[in-house]
Amino acid sequence: MMKNFKLKLVVLSTLSCLASGQAMADWENLPATGVSVSGGTSPYILCNTTGDFGSGSGANAPVQPSSISDTCAVLPASDPTVPDSNFTGISRIPVVNRTSSIIMNNSYTNNNDVDIGTLREYVWRRAVGGSYECIYAMKVTLKEADYNVNESGTQNFEINDMARKGWSGKTVDVAYSTVPANASPTYRVGRTFTAVQHRPGDVDQPLTGLGSSPAINGLNSWPGSASATQQQADIDTDWIDFTTDANYKDDDGSTNPASGMQYVRTSCSSGSFTTSTDAIRLRQTFQELNGDGSSDNPFIEIEVEGTLPN
Repeated sequence: MMKNFKLKLVVLSTLSCLASGQAMADWENLPATGVSVSGGTSPYILCNTTGDFGSGSGANAPVQPSSISDTCAVLPASDPTVPDSNFTGISRIPVVNRTSSIIMNNSYTNNNDVDIGTLREYVWRRAVGGSYECIYAMKVTLKEADYNVNESGTQNFEINDMARKGWSGKTVDVAYSTVPANASPTYRVGRTFTAVQHRPGDVDQPLTGLGSSPAINGLNSWPGSASATQQQADIDTDWIDFTTDANYKDDDGSTNPASGMQYVRTSCSSGSFTTSTDAIRLRQTFQELNGDGSSDNPFIEIEVEGTLPN
């Protein structure tokens, strides 16, 4: 009886928060100096640790965050809802609200434009004393689109990491949301330019010490396991990398075409916002085979126009 009563209280509390616009957020600070882990320092903090970074299926599949006690998770009522109750009045209205197509154009597409999905961005801003604070948000939704003209069948792009630039000199907090619709959780977030491949058995928090800054680090072939060096990423305070697993069709036959909404909260100015053609990078890191079950998912990075922090 007591367990049922506690469950009812939790459900009612959650519903009440959602009805009011958002639940209180489990924002996490992302240190510019990295975090201490076994063996050294990592630029990455962990968020959702279920589902082996998207490799798990069935009983071991990733679990959607259902509570604000889940690390990094926030529960806004909708994508355009600001995920911080300190933003009130007019500051609840996004000052940036833009949608753009994700276009791939490389050797895999025979240097033709292929539209593989959409990127959605929001920015909210509020006054704090004599300064300002902003929340920057981004989310991808992929569609069925054959990008590899060199292979028979249909090869859909998979997004394992989403990176965005412009954070040098800023103290940042991060969070993510998979509501109101089902989406891929965010497994980790790093203060780094480098996305690190995660296959079953790989390290969850890559160590620093690489000595370079590739867009993707890992083993660009299948099958096999990455070396210790291929599991490293150095700190780069200008970049934040979110690890996810969004794809129109997974190699296990499932589909989860949307990433979570990825949030960064930091100081900002009252000025206007500008965009850059390479502000956001979307990476396929060869975590697994393509959704057709046989083709490779090679290292690919797509540059997408996005809003720069001001």
